[in-house]
Amino acid sequence: MTFRADTFLRNVLLVDAATCVASGVLMTLGSGLIASLTAIPPALVLYAGLSLFPIAAFMTVTATRPVIPRPAVWLIIDGNVLWVAGSVWLMVGSAIAPNALGHAFIGAQAVTVAILAALEYAGLRRHAPVSGMAS
Repeated sequence: MTFRADTFLRNVLLVDAATCVASGVLMTLGSGLIASLTAIPPALVLYAGLSLFPIAAFMTVTATRPVIPRPAVWLIIDGNVLWVAGSVWLMVGSAIAPNALGHAFIGAQAVTVAILAALEYAGLRRHAPVSGMAS
């Protein structure tokens, strides 16, 4: 099932993609510095940053389709929810031991991603599916 592209949803997806690229560059190129400031393992920072580039590409491709496929947006929303859940798990679990700045770094990302997911969900709800179109 697909729906006609909405400027609001398209813009939110592009902002999400841009934040992925910006965070990816920061985390990839600055993994050592970020790790030393936050007590987050440098490999985690590096690989989390690298993972954001293909995600940003998928978001960009999705946002630039003439008709945005609902399943693609749901995949993006679900991925964002998983990123937030993983962030919370890192902050409260025992897998890593971030310091206060590390908690702030992880928490700020989680809040930003949660807001973007909520905006993407709102964009989906604003428009009824176009009937008769394949997904």
